[in-house]
Amino acid sequence: MTTIAPYPPLDPDGKGLGRLDGPCSLEQVPALAWNLLAEDVSLPAAVLYETRVRHNLEWMQRFIHAYQVQLAPHGKTTMSPALFKRQLDGGAWGITLATAPQVNAAYRHGVRRILMANQLVGRANMALVADLLRDPDFVFYCIVDSAANAAALGAYFAERGQTLRVLVELGVAGGRTGVRDDAQLDAVLAEIARWPAALALSGIEIYEGVLQDEALIRAFLRRATGTLRRLQDDGRLAAGGSALISGAGSAWYDVVAEEFSGLDIGRPLEIVLRPGCYLTHDVGIYRGAAARINANNEVARHMEPGLLPALQVWAYVQSLPEPGRAIIGLGKRDAAFDAGLPVPALHYRPGQQAPQPANAPQAWKLTAMMDQHAFMQIDDGADIQVGDMIGFDISHPCLTFDKWKQVLLVNDDWRITEVVQTFF
Repeated sequence: MTTIAPYPPLDPDGKGLGRLDGPCSLEQVPALAWNLLAEDVSLPAAVLYETRVRHNLEWMQRFIHAYQVQLAPHGKTTMSPALFKRQLDGGAWGITLATAPQVNAAYRHGVRRILMANQLVGRANMALVADLLRDPDFVFYCIVDSAANAAALGAYFAERGQTLRVLVELGVAGGRTGVRDDAQLDAVLAEIARWPAALALSGIEIYEGVLQDEALIRAFLRRATGTLRRLQDDGRLAAGGSALISGAGSAWYDVVAEEFSGLDIGRPLEIVLRPGCYLTHDVGIYRGAAARINANNEVARHMEPGLLPALQVWAYVQSLPEPGRAIIGLGKRDAAFDAGLPVPALHYRPGQQAPQPANAPQAWKLTAMMDQHAFMQIDDGADIQVGDMIGFDISHPCLTFDKWKQVLLVNDDWRITEVVQTFF
């Protein structure tokens, strides 16, 4: 079982925390009995809803199990070891990460199986991974898509007397990384073969999210499975253990599961999917993807309800300077804005019984954000006051989490049950 190392004390001046007279451990937070609606924590604050997080964890694990594949959620979304632990305890095969420092942070907090869905480039980054590989219990994969990178990795890990598991990444024209054609693939394979003791070719990796058309995505996935079979038939894959094939961001994991499930190459095979945003979901780009999945995928259709948005950012109404406009204490330093501005969802006036929907019957909408302020359009005669609290839904959770050192988990009674730390 994965053991997550203890956290340092909470920062008494941490963004989103209530007033602390001194250091406070994570374990002490429930005893404080803070409540979001009682204004026991400072706003703005990023909030996760415990019930919805638990639902999303269980939903995705059931989906993955239905296809008999493995889940390695992309940890760059949250960079929170406490949330990694929930995912691993829920059945995840491992954690996906994007950079060597992220890998190091996850390892230091107890994660022992990591897929780095990125090229390992640069001596300092290689050194970070090499140091971790001294632990015989640490399982690590990275990807390669060029002979130059394979040569650098081979030379470095040969010098260290270590073996690095690598996956060849396939790509598409106009996309991101990944070999584009057979000539590039053959060059990478030839370079890997030059370092038999240092580089263990373990399989194939793709990122299908650079494509938007389902037919093109399915063709790309079939190219990946065909390439993996060819590597096995040609004796290119490292002997011993399981081969591995991996794909699936948060938008097309259903199609990847359909295409990869049941793949047989004549040897043990790990089929690993990497969605990360399912944990919190959102009301923007991933809600649209979920609607497609729930409509088209037979497994998802029988798993109602689907994924639920579990992350909000709460902030105060700070000023009502003129009719039709409210200024909110929420800015670009607090919430993602690259995939759409935050959406007012809940409205609460301290002292009232419970929050009310912010968009029924009101027509409230953010129109712009600055560093620390948001401009909210409000209807004439809106029942809104300075000091009211607004809960905002967000799109693209990756770029909200990275703005917070601490994220608050709340239960159905709005009590703070846990504070999870992030390590960006």
